[in-house]
Amino acid sequence: MNISGNTIFIPGATSGIGLALALRLRDAGNTVIIGGRRTELLTRIVAENPGVDAVEIDTTDADSIRRAAGSVIDTHPDLNVLITMAGIMRVEDWTAPTGFVATAEETVTTNLLGPIRLIGAFIEHLQTRPDATILTVSSGLAFAPLQATPSYNATKAAIHMLSESVRLQLAGTSVKVLELVPPSVRTDLLPGQRESEFAMPLDDFVSEVVELIKSEPTATEIQVENVKFLRYGEARGNYDEVVRALNQLDPHGK
Repeated sequence: MNISGNTIFIPGATSGIGLALALRLRDAGNTVIIGGRRTELLTRIVAENPGVDAVEIDTTDADSIRRAAGSVIDTHPDLNVLITMAGIMRVEDWTAPTGFVATAEETVTTNLLGPIRLIGAFIEHLQTRPDATILTVSSGLAFAPLQATPSYNATKAAIHMLSESVRLQLAGTSVKVLELVPPSVRTDLLPGQRESEFAMPLDDFVSEVVELIKSEPTATEIQVENVKFLRYGEARGNYDEVVRALNQLDPHGK
């Protein structure tokens, strides 16, 4: 992915990593459209950040995704990058008979069905662009589980394998598949995560991500240094140690 000259749609970019990355990509010389559910919040972000456009979208709703995709493509026909940023993280107790089921279903709908539907809504258009990218967002927890968030871990592992598989299918097209693998970052994804001493400062994370995109334009995964402890535990042969350390030291994960 080139660092500049793109037209980029980022649903789920009204806060946290999504918004911070949107602003950095705008500053790097891209046209950026953010997406979110709250019209008043989108209006405020656009007013405060010249050069950013916005569209209302609920990534848990298939019809909303289709409407938003049509609007974005009509307004920005040169769109060539989709970043499937929207996601949620919920603590679950699987020792309770049914208490976790609704939360797990919500997590799967948002974190897995949402990106699948987004890619489905944009893939035909992206293949008409000479140089296009789908940027998925998995997590270090795709590779080492945080005990408190089983469904989040599972959806992010699924996003990793989905990215690997779709990349193979699109190999003969103009569309690249790039996977962002965040560690724990100081956002509001979980209560208290913004204050966690184990989480990476948001500005530092986004700066390193932008630098990696710039320096490694043909990469298939964006891995900041902080995520490699989780990402490569199995390959290093110390997976059990990684899992123990993660669950003893960091109650928030990412």
